[in-house]
Amino acid sequence: MRRWWMLALGVNAHASVTLGLFGLPLVMPEIQRHFGVSLPVAGVIANAPAFGILAALVAWGALADRHGERLILGAGVGLAAVLFAAVALVERAWAVVALLALAGAAGSAAMVGGGRIVLRWFRPPERGVAMGLRQVSFTLGMAVGAFVLPPVAGACGLPGVLLVCAGASLLAAVLAALFLAEPPHEPAGSGGAAGGGSPYRQRALWRVHATSALHVVPQIVVSTYGVTCLVELYRWDAVAAGRLFGAAAIGGAAVRIAAGRWSDRSGLRMRPLLLITFANLAVLALLVAGTLTRTWLGPAMLALAAVMTVAGNGLAYLAAGELAGPAWAGRVLGTHNTLQNTVSLAATPLAGVLMERAGFWAGFAAGLACAILSVPVVPWRGEHGQRS
Repeated sequence: MRRWWMLALGVNAHASVTLGLFGLPLVMPEIQRHFGVSLPVAGVIANAPAFGILAALVAWGALADRHGERLILGAGVGLAAVLFAAVALVERAWAVVALLALAGAAGSAAMVGGGRIVLRWFRPPERGVAMGLRQVSFTLGMAVGAFVLPPVAGACGLPGVLLVCAGASLLAAVLAALFLAEPPHEPAGSGGAAGGGSPYRQRALWRVHATSALHVVPQIVVSTYGVTCLVELYRWDAVAAGRLFGAAAIGGAAVRIAAGRWSDRSGLRMRPLLLITFANLAVLALLVAGTLTRTWLGPAMLALAAVMTVAGNGLAYLAAGELAGPAWAGRVLGTHNTLQNTVSLAATPLAGVLMERAGFWAGFAAGLACAILSVPVVPWRGEHGQRS
């Protein structure tokens, strides 16, 4: 039972800091209004935490491998809270980007620490569900953000949004620092490279990283520009659009847990991910068609894409950690997220420019293309079940 309490603390830390790290695209119209900037520039501001995340994830992973989750979650998420509060006090766009990047560097500790909790406290037959629950932290944070941040933006502006992010992160940091503990023993079946060498001798690990890097493109395009698409293309109210994405985030949480359960029952990680990828291809193709023709299919597929594009994240993340083994888990998970955020950082402004010039459908088509490219990369052949 204690392992589930540890997982809950990790989920809470990641969900709380997600409000500030990834929830700002939910108030993109307010960011555009507050700073008087174009859509691509607003996209850069909203995703500025990714600059810091990109720089810090591997370092947090190394610290976690050496010192454990309690230190990095308490210190990292706590510092992120202070930085979110500081952002609320500045007005210049460049200063906001800089401080949000620093907040991203600090808060990214939760992205590494939560995954290590699953690998260190749970045995392989439980890890799919546990990692699904851990990955729910992102969708939970985004769901809360979708319901809370747009109304706060309407009532209090961007500074009010940032203070809400700061308060949530501070509370989570205190809980993690007070109650997280080390596991009594490392679970059996932790995987990793034979002989304790670098796990990067395994081609499968590189392919898992590459798969997630490609999958993050449709995910980031939908999550960053979905609300703006509903507001500008379909003339939805911003709060209603945020609520749609909040409901989709809840659906995404359920799908991630279901994918984890499926993975545990089969003992496989990559084959379920491949089938999820095929489902995403269908959803994204319909999304492109719906937004190109401006029919009802667009909003429906936006909601479904917000659910499905995150469905396989936990499986790839778990596979990377299991291939790494306990001695390398923090660094490998940090590298995994670093690659995802590198692609995310590049894709966000490029998709914004593409959408401004050709329409929202073109950005979603770029996401579809990346999903297609990922199909032959998924390392499902010769995969062995995790049942010990």
